[in-house]
Amino acid sequence: MSRPLRKLGFLTIGLFEEADPRAGHESTLDIIELGEQLGFDSAWVRHRHLQFGISSPVAVLAAASQRTRRIELGTAVIPMGWENPLRLAEDLATIDILSGGRLNPGLSVGPPMHWDQVKDALYPDTADAEDFSHQRVRRLLDAVRGEPVTDFRGTEGFEVFSDRVQPHSPGLGRRLWYGAGSLGSARWAGENGMNLLTSSVVKAEESEDFAEIQLSHIRTFRAHHPDGDGARVSQGLVVIPTDSATAGQRAKYAEYAAKRTPRTTAPQGPARMMFAPDLVGTSAEIAERLHAHAAFREVDEVAFALPFTFEHADYVQILTDIATKLGPELGWPA
Repeated sequence: MSRPLRKLGFLTIGLFEEADPRAGHESTLDIIELGEQLGFDSAWVRHRHLQFGISSPVAVLAAASQRTRRIELGTAVIPMGWENPLRLAEDLATIDILSGGRLNPGLSVGPPMHWDQVKDALYPDTADAEDFSHQRVRRLLDAVRGEPVTDFRGTEGFEVFSDRVQPHSPGLGRRLWYGAGSLGSARWAGENGMNLLTSSVVKAEESEDFAEIQLSHIRTFRAHHPDGDGARVSQGLVVIPTDSATAGQRAKYAEYAAKRTPRTTAPQGPARMMFAPDLVGTSAEIAERLHAHAAFREVDEVAFALPFTFEHADYVQILTDIATKLGPELGWPA
């Protein structure tokens, strides 16, 4: 049996038009506000560099923190290869303070996409020396959790200096998430006391069945986490309920999923990456598929992903159906 769903969240990429970026960002903020009104527990934003999606989630979530009062705000995920861990720690702590302790930063590691094309612009003097391993996240963890980042602390004239990141938000260190797509990353996240965002794109290491792969990540993570079976895991899948959709919307959603289905049938590319199938149908149909999903049965938190390229009205319909139809089918609120 599935665990009763304790936390219901959603994820958006926040697309915008190159000629009118404000409209897309405002749409994202409106969607987050709607999520709070519908009772969602969390709203998450993706992170895109040199694309037409949110490039600065810290800025977007700072704005969202002032338009909402209850809903948790997360990133899924910030690619740390683009970031200075100390500076990012300052930004995240500031947003957490402004939001009243509602921030859930999700992180990942690895070289930036199109590294050879972007490295001279991003790290013109240090590209060959940059460390894109888990150690980059470890530096952020230590900074957020209040470890010293300098050996100087004291007063110079009228200025007072701290040896740790300021502001310090005490609870933020327990709300850091790692987006893992492999067994090694899941184990590392557990060993370092993070929470786990299961990815909708995973590496086919021990199986070619997506649900079984995701399940192995969850169990490996919890086996190496200090909290054991109580360690927090959030599952991310593309879920599109059609209960209140128009005929035109249903046709659009079916076409969207059909175009993406071929990549879900076998490992893709040299890295053997597996993609999760999109779940499209009535809430009752989707709930039946989720209850049969090996990984879903072991989580009690989700962040269902909104499709990339839909219209604002589509997102309103999908979120409304998730909150009012699908959530209750899954036992939410628990």
